[in-house]
Amino acid sequence: MSLINKLFKKTPASTKVTAGRKKEEAKEPIKEEKKAEAPKKRIILESKILISSHTAEKALMDQKLNHYVFKVSPAANKIMIANEVKKNYNVKVIKVNIVNIPKKARRVGRTKGFRAGYKKAIVTLAPGQTIELK
Repeated sequence: MSLINKLFKKTPASTKVTAGRKKEEAKEPIKEEKKAEAPKKRIILESKILISSHTAEKALMDQKLNHYVFKVSPAANKIMIANEVKKNYNVKVIKVNIVNIPKKARRVGRTKGFRAGYKKAIVTLAPGQTIELK
């Protein structure tokens, strides 16, 4: 009998309690109160097209020429990116160039892996317009 109790994870104390109950009570599962958990924080992106601004040294130097660089969704095209920049920043977009950055092989000790690739968009704005990036 102890082998069956171990398989079904029954303790001798729990078998005594169920044996003393009526049939109706034994069928009803014991309801346990759920602990109140804090809600998980979610980061909701306003745009699924523009992921983030790309703040490399070269990208920051290009801002003087009204070129702004963004990491974008892999499914985004030039028209979608231009419309999203217009909507989010209220600026006039002249041109959008897209660059697919490939994944790169990296190695740490014996472990081989890859650094993720991404899609980058270079957005040219009309003269005199700027975007305040964070």
